[in-house]
Formats: sequence, C-alpha cells, structure tokens
Amino acid sequence: MIEAARKVFAGPVTFLKSAPALKFLPDMDAPEVAFAGRSNVGKSSLLNALTNRNSLARTSNTPGRTQELNFFDIGDPLIFRLVDMPGYGFAKAPKDLVKQWRFLVNDFLRGRTTLKRTLVLIDSRHGIKDVDRDIMKMLDDAAVSYRLVLTKADKIKPTELATTIEKTAAEARTRPAAHPEIIATSSETGFGMAELRSAVLESLT
Repeated sequence: MIEAARKVFAGPVTFLKSAPALKFLPDMDAPEVAFAGRSNVGKSSLLNALTNRNSLARTSNTPGRTQELNFFDIGDPLIFRLVDMPGYGFAKAPKDLVKQWRFLVNDFLRGRTTLKRTLVLIDSRHGIKDVDRDIMKMLDDAAVSYRLVLTKADKIKPTELATTIEKTAAEARTRPAAHPEIIATSSETGFGMAELRSAVLESLT
C-alpha cells in the first residue's frame, strides 16, 4: 500500500475549485478524503508535503485564511479528491463568519455521500483541545468516519510525542466514528508522510 500510495501522489494533482457555499460544490463523481483542523495546525503545509508540492495549498501565518472548501483532483484519469476544509477555532473571526463556516462544514459532512473519511489534524505540542472535540462530535453525530493525525511531530521530544500519541489514541477509542490508530507526522521532515498517504488510499476501499 505504501508503494501504491507513493505512485498515486507522485502523479497529477490539480486544484479543482473553491466552494464558499454548498451550491458551488463539485459533482459527487469521485470518492473524497477531507482534511480538518483548527487554525495554525499546519494543514496547508501538511497537504503540500503529502502531495510533494510546494504551493498546492496556500500557507499563511494568519489563522483562518482558508474560508471555503477547496477541492483537489488526484490522478489523471481522476482517482479521488482531497478536500481542504476551513480552519476552525480561532478567536479573531467575527461570530457570524464562524457561524457561516460551521453551517457550511456541517452541511457538507452530513450530505456528502462520496466522503470516505475525514482526517482531523491535531497539533502534537498541544494535543486534543475542546475546539477539536467540537469537530469530532460533529463527525460522530454525522456518522462520518474520521482519523486523528498529529502534526508538527518534530517540534517535541520523542518521549513527549509517544505520550501524546497514547493520550490521543485513548480518546479516539471513546469516539464512535473515530479510527483507533493515530498517525504522527511532520511536514518539515517528511516523518509519517508515507503512512499518511497509505491511510488516504486505504480509506477509499
């Protein structure tokens, strides 16, 4: 699976479209894997590392820059799509904007039959926060399968990372829609990327 996943992500990856509202969503003509995470968790950097691209997803030091659902086609002919979901959980956004994002994400999760799995990114340095639990509950309630992925694993000591993985896995086991195994990654070093690519491919079957 690791070699198959490497080949898939070494092939064509193209930006399809941004959807600021449900009416702009693409047709449900391919399986999808979505990426969710709170602002500044390193989602754009992870997507770029995953696809071996430098600027597929825009990276920004300004939390909450991604304000729509962004779709990327993987493979030619099309094999599946990656969906970059709006970041959540930062304090500076106007409340009505946060509400709008919540409706968009919630409606997308509940109504997207082609969505095979959501990968919820958790910062290794902080572990699961309440804002992460909110999205996990949303996924549980929508009965959408998801898996927790730790980012920035290079920023903490191996012993601390092991503890974070253990705690995260323990919480995942209490969630009805969560995959029990955790993947730890680093966009900077490439750590865990092969496993993450495999997990994406595996979720399609």
